[in-house]
Amino acid sequence: MRYGTRRPGRLAAAGVLAAAAAGTALVAAPSADAATVHVVTPGQSIQQAVDSARPGDVIQIMPGTYRESVLVTVPRLTIRGAGAQRVTLRPAAQPASTTATTKAAASCFTTGAGICVAGTDDHPVRNVRVQGLTVTGFAKYGIAASGTDRLTVTRVDASDNGMYGIGEQKSVRATFTRNRAANNGEGGIFLANTTSEEGGALDLDGARVSGNVLTGNKMGVVLRRVRDMSVQGNSVSGNCAGMFVIGDENTPRGGDLTVRGNVVTDNTKYCAANTRLPFVQGAGIVLTGVENTVVERNIVTGNSGTSVMSGGVVLFKSFVGVPNTGNTIRDNVLSGNAPADLADGDTTATGNTFTGNSCSVSLPAGRC
Repeated sequence: MRYGTRRPGRLAAAGVLAAAAAGTALVAAPSADAATVHVVTPGQSIQQAVDSARPGDVIQIMPGTYRESVLVTVPRLTIRGAGAQRVTLRPAAQPASTTATTKAAASCFTTGAGICVAGTDDHPVRNVRVQGLTVTGFAKYGIAASGTDRLTVTRVDASDNGMYGIGEQKSVRATFTRNRAANNGEGGIFLANTTSEEGGALDLDGARVSGNVLTGNKMGVVLRRVRDMSVQGNSVSGNCAGMFVIGDENTPRGGDLTVRGNVVTDNTKYCAANTRLPFVQGAGIVLTGVENTVVERNIVTGNSGTSVMSGGVVLFKSFVGVPNTGNTIRDNVLSGNAPADLADGDTTATGNTFTGNSCSVSLPAGRC
């Protein structure tokens, strides 16, 4: 069954002729090379539509449930669902090799992701947009990206995936806004330099994570070895940890980013220890091994636990021994966090400042 297409240039031209006959005022019709809208309905393949698309086209997904993984390598492509409550992407019912998916989609399937946006260091995929759908039940990622530039993900529900709701590596200038990421095995939203090798922090050229709702994950937001980005205006609650900002011994170090205006509350879920971390519970915003990061004007309440990283805003020396340096914690409102609203447990830290915070308890004393 073929998906439908709409060619705006032809449709608009027909409208121009009809309106002219009626004597109606007109606007110019789009040019012949205007974007094509590929309409996908239940029972049809999103991947087939993507494979047929050209840069600038739109994949319009109609209400329904779709069982497949989708690989995107076309720049300036928009994947637009009819709304997160109306369009759901789930794993294929059968192994990819026995379904009608293309070879490219099968590659995406093996990564355990719902939607993969994939470029390379030399040829990044630019200006892809994903919006208005739910991606759920995948083994690793709801939406995964690597080698992208200006990826936008908005109004997506990425929940109940094995590792991350929305994640990217080796990518710059992303915008993740107004999404919901809930009950994912590792993190709601994850940005990293790379997941497969060591290396210095990646400059994200102003990437932005804003206005998202992140709940029930192990960690709401994870930033690993990245720089030059912001996390603003998110609602982060009910996770084991609200936010983790992670650096290490590689250079350049992680940091030089902003965490501003978020509401980070009641992250008291318990997550057992694994080979990388001790058990995590009751952690609000954790900085570990990072530099020159600003944490300001956040509301951080009710993050309580007994792990080594529990507390409201926590500075914790990285597990490879790298201290936090030059970070600014200011003008935050903190209450009901335990063991402390401000927990500076990094005894090797230098140059960190705490000013203008409203809080009751700090460790050591004098940070409030």
